[in-house]
Amino acid sequence: MLNRRTARVLGITSERPGAVELLVEVDGRQETAICYPDLSGSVAPGDEVLLNTTAVDLDLGTGGCHFVICNLSRPAEDTKPSPGHIMKLRYTPLQKAVLSVEEDDNPDQKLIQEFESLDGMPVICCELHSQIAPAAAAFKALTEHKGRIAYIMTDGAALPIGLSRLVAELKEKELVDATITCGQAFGGDIEAINLYTALIAAKEVAHADAVIVCQGPGNAGTGSKYGFSGIQQVEAIQAADSLEGRAIVVFRISFADSRKRHRGISHHTFTVLELVPPWTQHLMVLPELPWEKAMFVGRQLKREAPSRVGRELDTMDGESGLAELARKGVRVTTMGRSIEQDREFFLAASAGGAVAAEVFLERA
Repeated sequence: MLNRRTARVLGITSERPGAVELLVEVDGRQETAICYPDLSGSVAPGDEVLLNTTAVDLDLGTGGCHFVICNLSRPAEDTKPSPGHIMKLRYTPLQKAVLSVEEDDNPDQKLIQEFESLDGMPVICCELHSQIAPAAAAFKALTEHKGRIAYIMTDGAALPIGLSRLVAELKEKELVDATITCGQAFGGDIEAINLYTALIAAKEVAHADAVIVCQGPGNAGTGSKYGFSGIQQVEAIQAADSLEGRAIVVFRISFADSRKRHRGISHHTFTVLELVPPWTQHLMVLPELPWEKAMFVGRQLKREAPSRVGRELDTMDGESGLAELARKGVRVTTMGRSIEQDREFFLAASAGGAVAAEVFLERA
């Protein structure tokens, strides 16, 4: 059962494609809420809305705000029929139709049908949403903004891409050229039914030179080995390889996380490496680290993944991505920690973008 409350909209605090952030009055308190106009209709100050308050009631982190279910002041709105017939959020009260890239009515379907190969296109496979910014920034910086990069958002975490302030900023500041939402995720420049057609669309429709594949904001995790949504990184690696792309595995590295299982190389990364078949062609990348931290990571690799040491494992300077984010004025955090507080985490993602730039320049 959803926790529901009625509220009055006091004002709009910010807007971006696909999402509107609101200040609402709930039970006499002023709180924040998010409205997705494509799902619940438009809202304006003074409107009465029905909220899903479950996340706030559970005191959650990411996604810990209210969400507008519908506008009670305007319960019915006439909208133009959707041109598509593929439903996202299927079989829920908020299911919506999209024109997916695979549909007969989509003029780009022919490009999907005629696809043969990714032809070595670099595919940066990340675990956490915050990794996409340094990865994209490094690729852009090292290709002097000549390479196009697409972001494919999977449905492992947030489903509406509009939730991500980061994606909106990366597009605005020309660090990401196109977005593709696949599975149940929706709201990208291109809609795809699955990750495979999303990768094909990145090359054939978005004309990308490199791709980042990662879940949206709101990673779900537990202390268990396999119980985390970022395990989709395995599928990204395998999909890229099966379509003859060049998968690049971004490691999750931190020396600021207080949890022992995430210190140095996260246990999530080792789970991913264990699940990827050994015959899969992929590159793994470590950032250049201070000597003591590099030794710590090296010992981890020898202990947890000895077969990976020295095989398709590259080391790259990750500073270019961080410098480009600073130049563009993009501030990004992971688990509430800034680049200054958790530098190695962002260096690792930037190193993935640097490898992608190297692959792109070799192919150019």
